[in-house]
Amino acid sequence: MTHQTVGHRHATRPGLPEDPRAAVTEPTPSCPVEITLAALRGRWTTLVIRELLHGERTFTELRQALPALSDKVLSDRLAHLTEAGVVNRRREPGWPSSTHYGLTPHGRRLGPVLQALWDWGAR
Repeated sequence: MTHQTVGHRHATRPGLPEDPRAAVTEPTPSCPVEITLAALRGRWTTLVIRELLHGERTFTELRQALPALSDKVLSDRLAHLTEAGVVNRRREPGWPSSTHYGLTPHGRRLGPVLQALWDWGAR
């Protein structure tokens, strides 16, 4: 989809399909690129998603995989990703209880997006 900062005049070029949401003069919350960027906002978010691309994890497993990430920031990122529909949260009863996090089908679709960001940044 065309990001409005790219410009809708170039929509006939490869990779920039026509889309009525692109014909705007300022960023809007309905823009698909803005929606994606909002879901990925915040430091550590992409690394949390990367870990969950490997499969469901508990809070403790995520904390161990990302040892420099504070509990507060991890909690904030998981709450944000859950609210954005990227992550499912499942609490298992028992003592002690455990909370498992996994990507939703929508969240799993971020894998190629992260790969494209990596590839672009590596160049």
